[in-house]
Amino acid sequence: MITTRIRASDMDKPLLNRRVVGISLAVLVAAALRGNGDRSLAGTGHAGKLYRQHKSLMVYYGDRYDTIPDDDSLLIIEDREAAEPFVRRRIESTILGYVSIAEVHSGRPYYSRLRSKGALGAPNPAWPDAYFVDVRSDAWRSLLLNEIIPAILKNGYQGIFLDTLDSAETLERQDPVKFKGMIAAAADLVRAIRSAFPSIIIMVNRGYAILPLIPGEFDYLLGESVRSTFNAKTGTYYRRTEQDIEWQRARMLEARDRDPSLQLFSLDYWDPKDRAGLAKLYAEARADGFVPYVATPDLMKIVPEPLPSGKSP
Repeated sequence: MITTRIRASDMDKPLLNRRVVGISLAVLVAAALRGNGDRSLAGTGHAGKLYRQHKSLMVYYGDRYDTIPDDDSLLIIEDREAAEPFVRRRIESTILGYVSIAEVHSGRPYYSRLRSKGALGAPNPAWPDAYFVDVRSDAWRSLLLNEIIPAILKNGYQGIFLDTLDSAETLERQDPVKFKGMIAAAADLVRAIRSAFPSIIIMVNRGYAILPLIPGEFDYLLGESVRSTFNAKTGTYYRRTEQDIEWQRARMLEARDRDPSLQLFSLDYWDPKDRAGLAKLYAEARADGFVPYVATPDLMKIVPEPLPSGKSP
């Protein structure tokens, strides 16, 4: 089973300029009127940052695309063959394809190639089928820039979602000698992606030691498990401590201070049967200025936001 998803692990805190693009007023106005729906505009001067702010987020790695609500503004999905018709048809939403930067699942077709080139390390203890990648590897860099990302973009996605950046941080924190330069290499990799694909939308997940090295190189920041998460061993959801919540919240706000146009999103995990708990998480995230989504940790199920009291579907 392919499990290239945002990780609901407990590896929380890692062990621890914008390019000025000339876009004509006519293009900006046309883009705004289209609501970012014209896929041809995805290649026009990094338009996503300039005119699209989102009010809703969905992260979904299932394959029931017909069940995705019509009003979701920003979608993150897996790039698979069955997704392409949906991506090309859904012009009213911004759709990003998933890319794991510092981990590779053993089910990926390029896993053996990376293993033979010595680019893969130990498995992630939280996800044993996912192996850490040496982001300093030229082979991995070439694969991302020349094969993985182009394959996603040719299927109609307007950009990419970069996950597992914090794994590069974790490795260097754990063994500063063996993994010296992993944080800097991860930052350089993001810059290389932006340079190779200057017009696409880029969202990153966490990676808080890396973010100060790449201000302006990405458009959206996702904070995962800001307020709540899931313990796979006990099978229970739980809220973060106030100290942990404030730590991640502060890192996200610092990133926006470095780039005031950066939009912030949050992804938390909670029991979908607890509608009051879901509503509280949404309200708290919005109070911080984040665009939230709350789901189950496998992200294979669409969990709708609870309606305000007194309203019916």
